[in-house]
Amino acid sequence: MDSTEDEFYNICLNLTTEEVSLGSCNYSSEYENGELLEKVVSRVVPIFFGFIGIVGLVGNALVVLVVAANPGMRSTTNLLIINLAVADLLFVIFCVPFTATDYVMPRWPFGDWWCKVVQYFIVVTAHASVYTLVLMSLDRFMAVVHPIASMSIRTEKNALLAIACIWVVILTTAIPVGICHGEREYAYYHRNHSSCVFLEEQGYSRLGFQMSFFLSSYVIPLALISVLYMCMLTRLWKSAPGGRVSAESRRGRKKVTRMVVVVVVVFAVCWCPIQ
Repeated sequence: MDSTEDEFYNICLNLTTEEVSLGSCNYSSEYENGELLEKVVSRVVPIFFGFIGIVGLVGNALVVLVVAANPGMRSTTNLLIINLAVADLLFVIFCVPFTATDYVMPRWPFGDWWCKVVQYFIVVTAHASVYTLVLMSLDRFMAVVHPIASMSIRTEKNALLAIACIWVVILTTAIPVGICHGEREYAYYHRNHSSCVFLEEQGYSRLGFQMSFFLSSYVIPLALISVLYMCMLTRLWKSAPGGRVSAESRRGRKKVTRMVVVVVVVFAVCWCPIQ
């Protein structure tokens, strides 16, 4: 009887030892995979974000300098282009270096307050870029559909007023973004980390934030741009009196139609990943 109990005890002990060993191996493997991922990210992210940052800074800065240095280029359209370039510059400044740092470093080094500022301006500048594109679509629509009546409206003064309005509205409505973001401590493979994240544990709704951002920065502007360009195309494709349309005019309309389709598709594709 004693011999049987000893054998049973040894079997159980061996099984338990094997389970512990397997568990340790699995944990070790997961830990090594985590370290490998961190090494890959620490090498790839700086290169990728660095490229985006350099191209964004140089390209948008050149746009601003060229238009600002040539008084003859100052029109409603070019004012909107300058505003778009400024918004994109600010987006690159606030998004690229700090997001890259958050990916690469184990701890967020800039503190809770700067985390709120960065997240706030990422959302602000993204919306400023999008709604500047909406204003540009509205400007083209008025120029094509109401070419004479819109001349008194499409002035530099009104363009600056429209730009100021979208900035004021966006800066005001984005304030909750700063409030619901902050620095959070967490453990990762028994090591302390911190990151700039959405503070869901403080009662803020991540789903609500994501849905509102998706609607305000993608669905609504995409719908507005699509409707404005569709109305513009409808006006362009109206037949001339008597139903006669020259071949040259038809080719021009087809070219404009292709351009409009490309603009809308590029906007939809390029802005979708950020959602």
